[in-house]
Amino acid sequence: MAEHYTDTQMLEMMAKHGWRITDQRRTLAQLFAESDAYLSPKDVYEYMKTKYPGVSFDTVYRNLRIMSEMGVLEQFYFLDGGLKFRGGCLTRHHHHVICTGCEKTLSLDYCPMEQSIELPDDFQVMNHRFEIYGLCRDCQSDSDAAREQSEG
Repeated sequence: MAEHYTDTQMLEMMAKHGWRITDQRRTLAQLFAESDAYLSPKDVYEYMKTKYPGVSFDTVYRNLRIMSEMGVLEQFYFLDGGLKFRGGCLTRHHHHVICTGCEKTLSLDYCPMEQSIELPDDFQVMNHRFEIYGLCRDCQSDSDAAREQSEG
């Protein structure tokens, strides 16, 4: 299981990048440090709005994007659920296998970019992401059971 940034580490990274540490940013860091869930920008906005009624969606979204660019949050795109964020991993460079049913996430022990991928000669890779989406064994079983029940 990958180790994720704590709220203190997130705040230290923000300060290192010249961000003012506000109460709202402390709350954002705490939310992601305490949650293993993938949170959509709307989820985060709804949570922040309960604590800070005047906060705008644009402000929340901008903070999420910048925290992602910093590496303290990771962003994922789910076909059914759209863009979601989760606390960033502290461990070595890695990629993920993600269940679209329960959102269970496993780290891949290798980087697919280290395999023989043919890129144009004049292409310089600056960064890359690699996620595999599917159903874990438990969600496959649940899906099979539901299908059998509806057929029988």
